[in-house]
Amino acid sequence: MKIYNGIDLVEIERFKQLKPEMLERFMTRVLTPAEKAEVGDSIEKLAGKFAAKEASAKALGCGIGEVGWVDIEILKNVHGQPEISFHGAAKDITSHLCITEKSVSISHTQSLAVAVVMLLGGR
Repeated sequence: MKIYNGIDLVEIERFKQLKPEMLERFMTRVLTPAEKAEVGDSIEKLAGKFAAKEASAKALGCGIGEVGWVDIEILKNVHGQPEISFHGAAKDITSHLCITEKSVSISHTQSLAVAVVMLLGGR
């Protein structure tokens, strides 16, 4: 078995400085409708999901571009824990890597959001 990991750290202020129309376009491009509903008006949640998507792409060994933003979906489970779902190109990569387990952790302070992703695979 092999462990694939990724980490990302973002400054929350970057998102707070966006004009409302730019923020809306950004959210529409980066988030799935379900993620957008979870984020609501919380810039901290947006930053956390963004960091988790970046960390996921790193764990997959590619960047955003090879996989699209909405190919990686971060939603809370019934216990409130974040979980990753892969779609499209990201799902293809997880199949190639024989990923059997996935884990994501997200945290933030007033100024920073961080996410760590761990994937366990057979290749």
